[in-house]
Amino acid sequence: MNVKRIFGAVLTVLGIIGLIYAGYGFVQHSVKTRELIVVGIIGLIFFFSGIGLVKNTKDEA
Repeated sequence: MNVKRIFGAVLTVLGIIGLIYAGYGFVQHSVKTRELIVVGIIGLIFFFSGIGLVKNTKDEA
């Protein structure tokens, strides 16, 4: 498996975790709003960059 694909998968998982954390915090009102917005934006960046890496990396056997 290609290193770029592994890194893309890791970024995607980290993005999903960040988005879930931000969503859960918004629902529970447990953390400051600014922190949740920052975590949500970083989660989106990680998620879309990971998807882009996985999608655009060619498999070379």
